[in-house]
Amino acid sequence: MPRRVDARANRGRILDVAEEVFGAGGESASTEEVARLAGVGIATVFRHFPTKAALLQAVLVRRFERLREQAEALLDNEEPGSAFYAFFRHLVADAATKIAIGEALLDAGGDGEAFQASNGLRRAVGALLERAQRAGAVREDVELPEVYALLVGMSRAAAHIGPDDEVTVRALAIVFDGLAPR
Repeated sequence: MPRRVDARANRGRILDVAEEVFGAGGESASTEEVARLAGVGIATVFRHFPTKAALLQAVLVRRFERLREQAEALLDNEEPGSAFYAFFRHLVADAATKIAIGEALLDAGGDGEAFQASNGLRRAVGALLERAQRAGAVREDVELPEVYALLVGMSRAAAHIGPDDEVTVRALAIVFDGLAPR
């Protein structure tokens, strides 16, 4: 039984470190660096994740699930408009790391299966959008595909110039103004 607890702890630590390492270094980061920083041997990493792609897929799936949970937690917010816009801003700020991990996964030969985990996140964002629209905080003629297009565009821009950069902040204000009811 103790080995199982240790194995789960090792797996969690490996995932935590891999998220940081690949989020910062993208495809140039290595599993050896992950093992070293997680305080385990490379064999332990490969025992849990037989390939670099498997490790990256697990990291990305966990990240999408965490984001989905955060979005779902906001569904009870008393201010649906504020919740929607805050989560949009959060997704944009989170983008550089998510993009780096996703690109590293594709570079490592991942098949994109991890991106299926984003479907739950997409549904949660859709639910936040619907609540914000019912509250009168977002235009009624906006649908989830448009919101996702705006999210992707702003995320790519923020990953390129920085989420806290003045240009990103102003661009988000313009996007939010365009989403607001007329």
